[in-house]
Amino acid sequence: MKTPWPLAALLAVCPLAWGSESASGSFVAERSCEAYQSFRKQTNPGNLRVAPGTAYALREVNGKDRRWVRIDIPGTNEPRWVAADCGAMKDVKVAPSARLGAPNEASACNVAGQHDSYVLAMSWQPGFCEHVKYSGTKPECDHMADGRLVVSHVTLHGLWPNRKSCGRRYGNCAGPALDLQPDTLAYVKPWMPNFFFETAFGAYEWRKHGTCSAMDDDSYFRRAVDAVKTIDASAAGRYIAANVGGKISKKVFYERVLADTGSAHAANSITLLCTNKHLFEVRVQLPLDFKAGGSLTQLLGTPLRQARDADSKECRGDEILIEASGR
Repeated sequence: MKTPWPLAALLAVCPLAWGSESASGSFVAERSCEAYQSFRKQTNPGNLRVAPGTAYALREVNGKDRRWVRIDIPGTNEPRWVAADCGAMKDVKVAPSARLGAPNEASACNVAGQHDSYVLAMSWQPGFCEHVKYSGTKPECDHMADGRLVVSHVTLHGLWPNRKSCGRRYGNCAGPALDLQPDTLAYVKPWMPNFFFETAFGAYEWRKHGTCSAMDDDSYFRRAVDAVKTIDASAAGRYIAANVGGKISKKVFYERVLADTGSAHAANSITLLCTNKHLFEVRVQLPLDFKAGGSLTQLLGTPLRQARDADSKECRGDEILIEASGR
């Protein structure tokens, strides 16, 4: 085991910079210290603290003396800042700044493993194929139209690693081309129907999003499918599937989420997207350490979001139409 790096050693081998710099490695807490959302404002929602003897994944270092480190806190949706002298760092790698005194945020938007949360995007495939304009060809849509493919559950659009400070720019990290094992392909196909006919869309999702997840392609797609299966098996997911060819109530959908999780805040993580009242996508905000394959509560994690993110395509009215496969 490598010896943790004290702050002085880190300063000796890394050039000084005034802003935040992306870093990898781990931070081992030596005492209990506050984990701040903003160390400048000393804000700490949830009154989180690091635990002595616990190792945390390192995300950033900050300040001309690098007095603060940003680390992942299990069970939270965003990394937190901790005073560097609260512990020691090990296996540290600091990305070089573009110029002295400037944050290295731009380059972090294309570096794998720098994300602080995920978005799970799931299609209601019949609604997407029938009511959303898309460029190019979609063989799964053609086969649904002629009746050769029937889809009656939510399907995987993508699992998108997010970095809050990057907005929509986090993506396209360096990584190998998509090369899924045959058993992974068999596992994914029913939940991402494009894979029944080609790999172009899957390769696109892997190149743009999956490469940033710090997972290999098989693990990435399996974890994404397990998350989709959790949504599909939930009370809200079953409510959609039970009304194929008909309609659902948005109010009732979120009541099913509440029934599954026991928390009114759980609904803030799930957004229904529509075009002309037809459901075409479900998006779920997930924490960095989300648990796939279990209950909806485990998937959404804690702490739950206090408000739902605004989306121009969110279903506006209470009535939502659920398109069925076929003509």
